[in-house]
Amino acid sequence: MQISGDPSSLERHATIALQQRRWPEAHSLALSLIERNRFNPAGHYIAGVAALERRQVRDAQDHFEQAIALDPQCPDFRLMQARACASSQDYQAALDAADHAERLLHTDNANEFDTLGVIFVQCHAFERAANAFRRAARLAPADAAIRFNLGTALTFLGDIDGAEHEFEASIGLNPYLWRAHHSLSQLRRQTRGSNHLERLSRLADDARGKVTATTFLNMALAKELDDIGDYENAFDRCVEGKNAPRQMLRYSRSKDAALFESLASAFPSPHSPTTTDGSDSDDPIFIVGMPRSGTTLVDRIASSHPLIQSAGELHNFPSVWKRALGGAPFEMFNAEHIARASGEALDWRKLGDDYVASTRTFTGSRPFFTDKLPHNFLYLGYIACALPRAKIICVRRHPLDTCLGNFRQLFGPESPYFDYSYDLLDTGHYFILFDRLMSHWRHVFPGRILEVQYERLVMEQEQSSRAIIGHCGLDWDDACLSFEKNVTPVTTASAVQVRAPMYTTALARWKHYERQLGPLRTMLEDAEIDCS
Repeated sequence: MQISGDPSSLERHATIALQQRRWPEAHSLALSLIERNRFNPAGHYIAGVAALERRQVRDAQDHFEQAIALDPQCPDFRLMQARACASSQDYQAALDAADHAERLLHTDNANEFDTLGVIFVQCHAFERAANAFRRAARLAPADAAIRFNLGTALTFLGDIDGAEHEFEASIGLNPYLWRAHHSLSQLRRQTRGSNHLERLSRLADDARGKVTATTFLNMALAKELDDIGDYENAFDRCVEGKNAPRQMLRYSRSKDAALFESLASAFPSPHSPTTTDGSDSDDPIFIVGMPRSGTTLVDRIASSHPLIQSAGELHNFPSVWKRALGGAPFEMFNAEHIARASGEALDWRKLGDDYVASTRTFTGSRPFFTDKLPHNFLYLGYIACALPRAKIICVRRHPLDTCLGNFRQLFGPESPYFDYSYDLLDTGHYFILFDRLMSHWRHVFPGRILEVQYERLVMEQEQSSRAIIGHCGLDWDDACLSFEKNVTPVTTASAVQVRAPMYTTALARWKHYERQLGPLRTMLEDAEIDCS
């Protein structure tokens, strides 16, 4: 199609391309529009949105700044500037832009308040997010996506009844909002007398061949079938739900094996603190481990102490580390990055100080804070050197329960960390890599890492909890035994479970699936991993 070079025609076509999510075309048209009229704020806005969607964050931020300079009173420009800042983990700048945008929002525009809520979620400001979504829902009560967003924020805040109401409302408005069905299934332990199995089964049967629907609906069914003890059908639904995205992701075991090997090779021998000059900060407490191993539980116990706050799952250290190498903060790191870091003289003190400074939007209200991004176990070598006074806790769980938990969980599809989890044996292979890497970190950094066994923590709560607080260098506080009273928002898959007192029903869950886990058990035991 031939597009006129007239600015109004270019702007119209660029807007249409943007609305239809044709990002490269929208970006190209917007740049042509800017070339003809660099004082057109719409051109910079469209170029910025398209660049952000293509993960060209710095380019996006430049365009939004120019759009704001040309039209300081447009709330959309401020909102997108906030989104761009949040995408690069510059959360304080994101909140500043969001605050400015909030003062400019049109009081009758639900979409603007919805976007503001999404930004607040990105910035871990969950109460403000819920308030923004409530405002949007009042303005547009028939918008299923807005009601879903409100339900999600309420889940983070522990308002399970409110979240259930919003998820049911969103499904009533749009039965094909697949993610809402999955989120609803996670809220409670379903029973034979109260569940969503009939609705989910009917929708799943009608949705065969549709990847997104098949994934969310079957994973919801797997969870609810497990709840009522129908483990045979639960496992089959899980396989069906995971198989569709697995075909698209084409996970590579060899690629991850090379990554883990590169990490170990970058720290080949026991480390002496005298060989690096790291940050003086003793604020951070890193809680790492395989996902679904109990990291959230340990985080809730630790942050129930009056001197420790939970900062949640922060992507700050990976972002700061990649930024130190000149890379994009959202890019999944690889063997090439590790080799570059090994070949350069990293400023360890600056790396550690930059990390702590980057957390200050969330931290500083108490002397210590937890960062419980599980996959920080990949970065432990760099964390240990950059932050020699930081505490490190690794949570371990029975290998079969860990692998089963990862396979049964539908992690965020936008995350780069979980491609292994769509196949049970891929998950087993990943666990073997994790186990070997943690053994390497223990050897290289003796005494730095406290390993907490989930099963022992559940059975011996006080003794294990005291060990956690002792490792953090703090005096014991009985509040750590009542972690379920901790009101800090939770955004992980354990958001519902950790609001209940300690329970033992999740122990040895793998035994319900013993037959299906036979090949996995063989793989792990062949790698000399104890599965007894």
